[in-house]
Amino acid sequence: MHAIPHEIVWGDVYFTPLLLVAALAYGFTLLATTISVKTGLYRYIVHPTLAEISLFVIFTGIFSQVISIV
Repeated sequence: MHAIPHEIVWGDVYFTPLLLVAALAYGFTLLATTISVKTGLYRYIVHPTLAEISLFVIFTGIFSQVISIV
């Protein structure tokens, strides 16, 4: 039987696992955006804000498969 964490405890504060997933996804989105700016690929993106939101959603989906958010 799998142990599914429902909260992450830090001190006396309980956090939802979705907060950890969102923080990781945001960090990886910033990293991917920085790499695309440094390499020059960012100028080919027509709508940068929509691209960053899409990356955030993609990374959130990937990390939610690894970290249980139920």
